[in-house]
Amino acid sequence: MLDLAARSPVVNVFADYRARVTQLDPRWMGGEMWGYVEDGHLVSACHSAANLVPVGGTPTALMAFAARAVAQHRRCSTIVGPTDAVSHLWNQLSPHWSKPREFRWNQPHLEISDPSSVEPDPLVRRTTRADLPVLYPACVAMYTEEVGISPEIGGGADMYRARVAQLVGKGWSFARIEQGRVVFKAEVAAASPYACQIQGVYVDPARRGEGLAVSGMAAVVRMALADIAPVVALYVNDHNVSARRTYESVGFDQTDTFSTIMF
Repeated sequence: MLDLAARSPVVNVFADYRARVTQLDPRWMGGEMWGYVEDGHLVSACHSAANLVPVGGTPTALMAFAARAVAQHRRCSTIVGPTDAVSHLWNQLSPHWSKPREFRWNQPHLEISDPSSVEPDPLVRRTTRADLPVLYPACVAMYTEEVGISPEIGGGADMYRARVAQLVGKGWSFARIEQGRVVFKAEVAAASPYACQIQGVYVDPARRGEGLAVSGMAAVVRMALADIAPVVALYVNDHNVSARRTYESVGFDQTDTFSTIMF
């Protein structure tokens, strides 16, 4: 699995990370990792848990993964990955699964491997457990704004709080906090020896337009490159013009296009 992911290590960082931390044990994955073998070689895989994520998906493998997904009914809340693979999966799944809540077909996948030329915000730092009371509400606000529903719906607050605390404990949560309020934050969601993936970039609505995101992301990139991974990646909604301008200013380059289907 790791060899397969390493064929496109930055694009596949999420599945790579999940394989490493769970050792592919379904109890830890909360799902399964499916593999497709040709001539004795693993040529494609698919992470099937809260997210359905194809890895190196050949057309034949994607058809097989879709058939398996149909047979066990939908368990994921999103399908996400390179656009071609996600599109192929959805073409097979759409006659059988319920209508998605939202399609996000055009999500530029961005990477940076050198510290930004932008001056990093010196007030952005790794968060600590002592920050959780002010950090958690900002994470909920960001998630709700980005995804369209609160992560606390359906009794999910405890699980989401545990996830935020886990990222803090790993040293993967970064923020600028002023007078007990988060004005900028971002997290590393997944990491491998090759790359890490940023999520949850957020600026307090009352402080937007001040350039906090550009200098804040420059700081996050610098810290992540220093001791997490040699490449920092993320994907962004095409329609989010301000976010795309921010990442361009920081020095990110587009290397692929992702798609997300949300249920």
